[in-house]
Amino acid sequence: MDVHLTSTGSGDLTAQLYAQLRAAVLGGRLRGGDRLPSTRELAAELGVSRGTVTTAYDRLLAEELLEARRGSGTFVADGCAPPTDGRRARVGAIAPTSVWATTGPATDRTPDRTPDRTPDRTTDLATGVVHDLSVGVPDVSLFPIATWQRLVRGALRREWLSTRTYADPGTGAAGTRLEAEIARHVGASRSVVAAGQDVVTTAGAQQALDLVARVLLEPGDVVAVEDPGYAAAARLLTTHRAVVRGVPVDGEGLVVDALPDAARLVHVTPSHQHPTGVAMSRARRVALLEWAVRHDAVIVEDDYDSEFRFAERPLEPLQSLDRDGRVVYIGSFSKSLLPALRVGYAVAPASLTPALREAKRVTVWDGDTATQGALADFLAEGHHAAHVRRATKVYRARRDALLDELTREDGLAPWLEVVPSAAGLHVCTLLRDPGADDVELAARSLRAGLLVEPLSVRHVEQRPRHGFVLGVGAIRVEQVRPALAVLRAVLRDVLSPSGREPSRPGPGGG
Repeated sequence: MDVHLTSTGSGDLTAQLYAQLRAAVLGGRLRGGDRLPSTRELAAELGVSRGTVTTAYDRLLAEELLEARRGSGTFVADGCAPPTDGRRARVGAIAPTSVWATTGPATDRTPDRTPDRTPDRTTDLATGVVHDLSVGVPDVSLFPIATWQRLVRGALRREWLSTRTYADPGTGAAGTRLEAEIARHVGASRSVVAAGQDVVTTAGAQQALDLVARVLLEPGDVVAVEDPGYAAAARLLTTHRAVVRGVPVDGEGLVVDALPDAARLVHVTPSHQHPTGVAMSRARRVALLEWAVRHDAVIVEDDYDSEFRFAERPLEPLQSLDRDGRVVYIGSFSKSLLPALRVGYAVAPASLTPALREAKRVTVWDGDTATQGALADFLAEGHHAAHVRRATKVYRARRDALLDELTREDGLAPWLEVVPSAAGLHVCTLLRDPGADDVELAARSLRAGLLVEPLSVRHVEQRPRHGFVLGVGAIRVEQVRPALAVLRAVLRDVLSPSGREPSRPGPGGG
């Protein structure tokens, strides 16, 4: 165990060393079981005699702060110091700017407006969760880990060990190959028009949005986001000192006529709107592109969670309909593969890619070359497409079981209305009782062992709609019915204590 110690070279060196070691133990920097350097090693490091170190150790041994283990060395005694997680840095007088002053846990599930009333994704089985309907969580057990390990080993041999210096973003062999494979992948699977040089790899779609904001926005610029929408995107844009405006969403997606005229950037999830799940109609897509041309605005098309489809073929993305270079298409492999891979991308007009690459270079430089090389091979050899096909069958079964329980009259239909969707790893529902509080109902469900996510907390400035967003990535098909039985019991007890069914509003909402 390395420990920071100093010697002034004057005065009582034994007393100095003893005091520093004692402070390190009692202050928690050294904890029970940590092995100290041998007296010979520490003496050589500090440039003092071995006897000086031995005397200091002997004093601490006598105080039972250290213990000697025959044949092993000298160790910090167990139970003599506070746990290290209790140590905190000094409070100090440094404060963040106002945009960061109220930040809490950086999750989409806990936006700032109700951080204390929303279930936390860190909750696990140990704290009572039996059924997990988390949103945005794929089933990692479906990932072909053996294939991935083989490809990573090959990438390490081929690329990482041969790297002798930093490579500019996109110019390294792994990065260039991955950009080309991503262009081929999104071109074949989503009709995106792109070559490798149009792709900028990122650490997830969130960093792609961050880079776009860095190169396009000035403080005070107006940006438009879907409302309800992806809270993490709205939060990120706020940190760029943008004025974030929430635009309503209906059964055809973003309401283009409600966009603020001053918007410089519009963030949308047209293929599978987050969180309602609706797909933006073709008419709305065309209207949005025309609006962007008239207002000299940029559209960030976040192709969220669209890999897994269960009905009709998807509409063409905005990027392929764009004739004026107004769309930046962003995506990631977090849902289709593993969130921990942290690989995303931006497909941008040629006029923007140099700035995006430079913004990436001055912030994070480049990604992990081993991961980039392995993912390039994973795409090139067809493993991604095969994995998506296999996983879609599993998710379809879970989704069908979920919808069956939601739409049955003896299930949840008396309380919940399903928002139609054709893709993605979650289903959105609306509470039929207009006076119901989805946050309180989610809290009651959590106490009963079910983790569900309320819809109302995902609104920015529109009047909140109350309901639940139910994910199928973290739950087995055989667990769906018991999970929704818990939710049904909560809704029955809270919303209809006399057995009266709540009245049903019309479909949709705005």
